Amino acid sequence: MTVHNPDKVFYPADNLTKGDVVEHYRRVADVMLPQLRGRPLTVRRFPDGIDAEGWFQKHPSEHFPDWIHVAEVPRRSDGTDEYVVCDDVETLVYLADQGAVEFHVWLSTVEAPDRPDRLVLDLDPPDGTPVTELRSVARRIRDRYGDLGLTAFVQATGGRGFHILTPLDAEADTDLVLKLSRKIADSVAADDPDRLTTAQRKDKRGDRIFLDANRNGYAQTFVAPYSLRARPGAAAATPLDWPELGKAEPDGWNPARLRRRLARKEDPWRHLDSHTGSAEAALEKFS
Repeated sequence: MTVHNPDKVFYPADNLTKGDVVEHYRRVADVMLPQLRGRPLTVRRFPDGIDAEGWFQKHPSEHFPDWIHVAEVPRRSDGTDEYVVCDDVETLVYLADQGAVEFHVWLSTVEAPDRPDRLVLDLDPPDGTPVTELRSVARRIRDRYGDLGLTAFVQATGGRGFHILTPLDAEADTDLVLKLSRKIADSVAADDPDRLTTAQRKDKRGDRIFLDANRNGYAQTFVAPYSLRARPGAAAATPLDWPELGKAEPDGWNPARLRRRLARKEDPWRHLDSHTGSAEAALEKFS
């Protein structure tokens, strides 16, 4: 596929071009596509680079070619919306060529949009939070998942924090999964109320780390594994093995470092869907 204007600078501080961004997505397609396939997709587009105006695009443009997979997904209210579904490398590269820098996916599939097969808690720290604290909180959430019969996976977000994800059997609806995620977050925060919070309003959080369960609501998204972030440094969201967390930074993998990583290491989330758990059974353990 021809890349248009490959020399256009997309990351001025890092001297990375549009061609570099497209090449990143070509190189990570094998490990990224299993996390995109079958899911409603939202992209964050920056056709003139990350220092120019960008926007989130939830629905396909009229000029997208007919071979792009588009699915009708029900709204919570009446009606449906169209979403792009990125099933193959051609779609991934096409979207990158359209200026899509970030890729965000639902926690459910187009086949069962109200039956999530992912639950995610996002660590959102205030400025100045030591990364050692974030690592410690990630491990606490991992252990709480384990107490509930759930298997935890961790991802450096490429931004400020970490995601702690667990795969689900897609038997529970979104409301139950959201309720469970909030109970987990509340229970972890209650163990350390001086440093952790689930307060929705920023002015109520102070200098505490926010445990964000809101990504588990209907039509909400999380940043897809191996997606670049539209920030100086060009870090990518990167799945980790738990033993790696002790030295991991949330934004520690730019395209060059990620290429070296994937050349020597298999994707830590490659067997994620063989560890599915029950949201209903986990919620019952709270009562």
